[in-house]
Formats: sequence, C-alpha cells, structure tokens
Amino acid sequence: MNTKTALAAVFTIIMLIVGCRREPQVEILKPPYDNPLAPGAPALRKITNPYEIPDFTLACLDTKNLRDSIDFSLTYLSKPSSQKFFPIQDITHYRSVRSLRVFGELLDSGLTGAALNQAIREKFDVYMSVGCDGQGTVLFTGYYTPIFEGSFTPSDKYRYPLYKQPPDLIKEPDGHILGRRMPDGSVTKYPSRAEIEQTQMLNGNELIYLSDPFEVYIAHVQGSAKIRLPDGKLETVGYAATNGHDYKSITTQMINDGAINKSQLSLGAMIEHFKKNPDQVAKYTQINPRFVFFLRQEGDPRGSLNVPVTAYRSIATDKSIFPRGAMTFISTSLPQEQGGQISNRIYSGFALDQDTGGAIRAPGRCDVYMGIGDMAGRLAGQTYQEGKLYYLFLKPSADIVHY
Repeated sequence: MNTKTALAAVFTIIMLIVGCRREPQVEILKPPYDNPLAPGAPALRKITNPYEIPDFTLACLDTKNLRDSIDFSLTYLSKPSSQKFFPIQDITHYRSVRSLRVFGELLDSGLTGAALNQAIREKFDVYMSVGCDGQGTVLFTGYYTPIFEGSFTPSDKYRYPLYKQPPDLIKEPDGHILGRRMPDGSVTKYPSRAEIEQTQMLNGNELIYLSDPFEVYIAHVQGSAKIRLPDGKLETVGYAATNGHDYKSITTQMINDGAINKSQLSLGAMIEHFKKNPDQVAKYTQINPRFVFFLRQEGDPRGSLNVPVTAYRSIATDKSIFPRGAMTFISTSLPQEQGGQISNRIYSGFALDQDTGGAIRAPGRCDVYMGIGDMAGRLAGQTYQEGKLYYLFLKPSADIVHY
C-alpha cells in the first residue's frame, strides 16, 4: 500500500471502489471538495486564536493504539530519505520528530482526559487544513483491506492474477511514476489498464491468483488485500506502484447503461451484477486506466510511508501538500460498529498521516483507514462526511531538548 493508497455520498462500500490508498472513495464528488490549492498557497493555517483550537478531551479519553501508531511514524521519520520532504511551510523534519516524541511522552506519563487535553494545548501549536473552501471544510471518506481467497499457483479456480511491479516501470524514489523504459532507453507513458489486460503484456509477472476478476479490481482500488491461501494461511499483498494513470470511476457508466440502479448502488450490488454477468467485468473495469502492482508483505497492510496502517489511527492525504507522518486530529462523524450494528456518530480522535490517497490531490479530502475484512469494508463504505482536519506540532518554546 506504498503510495498506498484512495475512493464515497452513497453510504456503501462502493465508495471505496471510487477512491482510495490509494484511489478516490466517492462516486461523484460534490464540488468543491477537490478544489486544488492556488499555486504557492499553504495547505495549513496556524490557529492563533485560542478559542478556535478544538477541545481534545474526548479524544484524550480514547488513545488505544495511538502510541504504536506514533512509533510507526517515528520509524518512517528515522529514515534519511524522509528528510527531503521537509520543510512544509514552517514545519521542519526536526520539529516533526520532536512533536511525535513529546506527544508519545505525554501518553507514557499516564495523563488522560482533561489533563492530557490541557498539556497538549500548552505544548503544541495547532494548524488546520484550509480545506476545499479556505474555511477548513474537509470531506472524510474511508478505505479498508479486503480478504479474498487466492493461491500462488494458478488453477481452474484461481486464474485472475495480481501482478508484481514490472521491470520496465520507472519511478522516482518517492513513488512518482515516470513511465515505461523502452528497449532503446527512452521512457514513454506506461500502458493503460485496457492495454495491459488486452495484450497480456505482463504474462510471467504474476504475484498471486484470485478466484474472481472483480475481486482483482477491488484489490487494485484499495491498494492492498489479505489473501486466504488454500491451506488457510493469510498472506498480505500490498501496493508497490501504479502505471501512473489517473483514476476514473466505473460506476457512472454502469448507471448510465442500466447495469446497476443508482438508488441501490453498493459493492454487494456490483458483485452480484458481475457474478451474473462475468463477461462484463473487463468492459467496465477497463474504463479506469489506472493499474496497480503488488508485492508480498509481512504482517498487516502498510501505507505509502511503508509502515503499518491502523484502523481509525491512520489517514491518507495528499502528500504533496501535507507533512508526512504527522500527528493529526479529526473532528467529524464516522460510522462505528457495536454489537454487529453500524451507526454514524460524532467523532473526534487523533490519527497519524501515514498514507496517500492516489486520487486525493487537494486539502479538502481525507481518507480514514477502517481496518481489515468485511466489517471494515461496511464501515468504510458508509464513511462520507464533512469535518475538520488539524495538525499538531510542538511549540518551539516547549522544546527543551536541543541537539
């Protein structure tokens, strides 16, 4: 899911299929969520009025998994290569590292609730995403990691491959796709999904095989998957690269063709349609020129920073405008599960900016990672809500350690 990683007003898992880690999670984005920044404009605005700083108390009462997620970001920031992505505005690499370390120390101290809220307000500057409208409006959508059946050996059942990154794909160290290296040494645009599939140009570069061609597409959209092998073992496959093409939704054409009813749009409905009409999978999925390549991973899925992503603690944003690995605070409504039932609730919580939304290219979009499996998919599919996105960085006056 190194991107990893991104694709949601339809309150169903189809929102994932229209955007995540890596692709967009929305069938048709209502303007102006994808409004780009003006050239040279900052994505973050430092809050100078203390009354505009949100109350972190509720988030300070639930810090489960937060310490581990901080350590994951620190692992990324410990790599020398991470330094080239800083500074962003007045946020230096050093300040980012110190911010996470001090936040972690506050958690380790045992502070919670109002006491932790007060300590954060004293020690940290708070920045707000300018959002899509300059007023901080951000659309939150969700993504997840599906679980599918598959095999490393092709058979009559398992015959739809996920592919490894091909040797002729050229990309920069930060993952930006340059194109395809030709035999004469020149670089051209990499072929689209349709050309890749129709020419079978990647034969011999298969990583693993699935039993359903539409599941292959879902894995492409999400940027990672858990594959249950015939012996019952779960294997993680994660994002390695794309062919460099922009994502394009397939659902608009399906609705226009009458293949699916807009009022019943859901991942389940799409799966059911393609089960009945398997010959139509390529017809529609090839509308989307973006193609994803995979690699085997140990453990849980990883984001574009190559560190594990954690449910509700990892988000995907536009990494060209937001600081990588940073501590964030989300204020919105998110679907949550209790007793097998899902309900939308007001949500405020801390998360780390550890992943990339492949089709998210604006300060008004943010994908929240919802976890692994079917329930996570249901949660992600119902994630479509406006809110605010904040970033927390240590005040220079609070940094008492100097190197």
